[in-house]
Amino acid sequence: MILPIRAFGDPVLRKVAKDIDKEYPHLQELIDNMFETMYSANGIGLAAPQIGLDIRLFVIDVSPLAEDEDYEDIKEELAEFKKVFINAQILEESGEEWKFNEGCLSIPDVREDVKRKETIVIEYYDENFVKHTETFSDIRARVIQHEYDHIEGILFTDHLSVLKKKLVKGKLNKITQGDVNIGYKMRFPK
Repeated sequence: MILPIRAFGDPVLRKVAKDIDKEYPHLQELIDNMFETMYSANGIGLAAPQIGLDIRLFVIDVSPLAEDEDYEDIKEELAEFKKVFINAQILEESGEEWKFNEGCLSIPDVREDVKRKETIVIEYYDENFVKHTETFSDIRARVIQHEYDHIEGILFTDHLSVLKKKLVKGKLNKITQGDVNIGYKMRFPK
């Protein structure tokens, strides 16, 4: 089932999400719905707060990037990178910071360069509640960091300079008022 994505200004996007356990009600159905919602909005990542749930869960599928010539050297890794992250904790961020133009399904029509570290070590549970500790680099690390921020109550616009924040403020205000043209289900703050 395709769920409405919460828009910028919704308080749930600013909450630090809570851990869940394997008894969380209808977990597999929720995960399936999150993937379906993400695909319907042409996204590559979606966190539970974006659908109104303040729980530490996000899904990622970067396989669409495998066709991008910028990622030719990691094409195979990207084609198979579809994951569920439950109760994730980033243990370490390392390497050089690099800029990349980010967007967000909760903040449509706003894209800005964000600096993030190139490598992360993350601990998480998968959809079967098997615990993993893994290291990721490149675009995979960036997408994970973006979605991880969501479960920490952080949006990519929080990483912008004061000047950039002022420049996008008008667009953000329009989003909170529902004055945006999007091609997917969205729920705006009241």
